[in-house]
Amino acid sequence: MNKYAAEFVGTFWLVLGGCGSAVLAAAFPELGIGLAGVSLAFGLTVLTMAYAIGHISGCHLNPAVSIGLFAAGRFERRELPVYIAAQVLGGIAAASVLYLIASGQPDFVPGDFASNGYGEHSPGGYSLLSALVCEIVMTAIFLFVILGATSRKAPPGFAPIAIGLCLTLIHLISIPVTNTSVNPARSTAVAVFAGDWALTQLWLFWVAPIVGGILGALVYKAIDKEQE
Repeated sequence: MNKYAAEFVGTFWLVLGGCGSAVLAAAFPELGIGLAGVSLAFGLTVLTMAYAIGHISGCHLNPAVSIGLFAAGRFERRELPVYIAAQVLGGIAAASVLYLIASGQPDFVPGDFASNGYGEHSPGGYSLLSALVCEIVMTAIFLFVILGATSRKAPPGFAPIAIGLCLTLIHLISIPVTNTSVNPARSTAVAVFAGDWALTQLWLFWVAPIVGGILGALVYKAIDKEQE
């Protein structure tokens, strides 16, 4: 149960820190956080939690990561359903707290609530195809970096830094396209509160990250023939 509790808390922090920076801070231009600040916030949530709970649960915080690690032979099939449930519930709990905080502002309107989208709901107006390709490729690279950084042959102790910086870079690239998901739990958590179109488009932010996670795992396995 410790592993599942760790995944719940870790994903809670990822959604609260990452989406919270977008909903609470980026909404005020005078704070100067912008795209770079939100990107860094997501990277920092993973970096800090990787050091905090990596030794307990592996710090997946993401169904696509759990599935990708399974595809790479680094995770057991029987653990998948409970890990994914813990991640989704942790994300929704964080979105609930975020909604409670944000709604304390006068004239609060949920709006997109940091949801992911394509077409008219893409920050840059990108198409469904653009969003699909972006999410698949970004998640594939994310898994590739995770697998390499956590290899027993990699320098010990630095994996959280590499993974956190990778997620930051992914956000810097893809926020204009989809508002960056690469994580079905993160997308589901805020879509529940945005409702309507966010729930309608949520399918893409489950399918694309999972496909990308599996592709990234397979590519890494093909390249690192001597992985342990």
